[in-house]
Amino acid sequence: MRDFEDIRFYNDKEVQEALQYYIKHPMMKALLHFTFPEKSSEEIKNIVFSCKSIRDFQTKIIYHSVGKIIEKSTDGLTDSGFEKLKPGESYLFLSTHRDIILDTSLLNYTLYNHDLVMTASAIGDNLVQKTFLMALSKLNRNFLVRRKLSPREMFKSSLELSTFIRQMLMEDKRSVWMAQREGRTKDGSDYTQQGVLKMLGMAKGDLSLPEYFGKLKIVPISISYEFDPTDVLKMPEILSKRMKEKYVKAPDEDFKSIIQGILGIKGRIHINAGDVMEPTMFGKIENDFGSVNEQLGEIANKVDNEIHKNYALWPSNYIAHDLLNNTDLYTSKYSDKDKRRFERRLKRRVDFKNSLELNSYLLMYANPVINKEAVDGKQG
Repeated sequence: MRDFEDIRFYNDKEVQEALQYYIKHPMMKALLHFTFPEKSSEEIKNIVFSCKSIRDFQTKIIYHSVGKIIEKSTDGLTDSGFEKLKPGESYLFLSTHRDIILDTSLLNYTLYNHDLVMTASAIGDNLVQKTFLMALSKLNRNFLVRRKLSPREMFKSSLELSTFIRQMLMEDKRSVWMAQREGRTKDGSDYTQQGVLKMLGMAKGDLSLPEYFGKLKIVPISISYEFDPTDVLKMPEILSKRMKEKYVKAPDEDFKSIIQGILGIKGRIHINAGDVMEPTMFGKIENDFGSVNEQLGEIANKVDNEIHKNYALWPSNYIAHDLLNNTDLYTSKYSDKDKRRFERRLKRRVDFKNSLELNSYLLMYANPVINKEAVDGKQG
């Protein structure tokens, strides 16, 4: 880990010192009292100081924090596909990404429940500019993806990141979570960026790209929220892109998204672990596609198909699709009560006089249906 000082998380020897320093921080106090409302300050302090490793911190504190979030802001978390994974084995989870903090937290909560190896998780350094958030991310086994670098610095940083991920997966036997794209999906349409795959392949050594990917044990992950608590916060950026205008984030925008993502109402949540992408599949890609770009494109397509196929669709998705297209195609998928609930949410968040805004909001929820329809069409 000494070779990755700029991007690594804490090692276990550093955990206790960090906890002793940050236990007095107002945000740490708030997190701990949210997690353990029934415990005294002395009891909470004893729990914190009993954490001698990252795993201790994750299982004794963060696991219970996530449980409280599920209890207070959701109608339940379900999962599927994890029974196919083997305890003790490391996997590369390529995942949809809608929420800054919760996506990885919910996945690790699920992995722990299934007695599977929890992940080291990528996070953009732009999201942890506050000292406390940086420390909390390192305590939670997050490693940094560096942003806003020159092309030369970016190449060097990407190689370092790729090498670190390879070491974790193949030497440390640590699972890794990566978003399928840089940044969160804002418009509800989840597609893998070839640039993410290209970065992962930089550490392939003498192997061909498909051969290397066949060794990573890639598992596509679909995380679906019935309601996105940050949907209205994503709208300004979506609208700017549709108007082909440059979007500039407010200084505290990401922090607001973190808080709203944690506390906002989410309805039901489902996490699906797709099939492990087998070496034979990558061997076929190597035989069928000559150039590296073609191979990357086909790998991205395979990941996307698995994610779209396994994405859990909620009444909110079907209602948005029908409203967007002025149809009753999916009325069997939702009740009148579901529709009234969605329309109340819509009225609170959207200016109905602004057709672009209304269209963009509905599309955010309808896109998963559209993507699944496309997969079904290919398979049909």
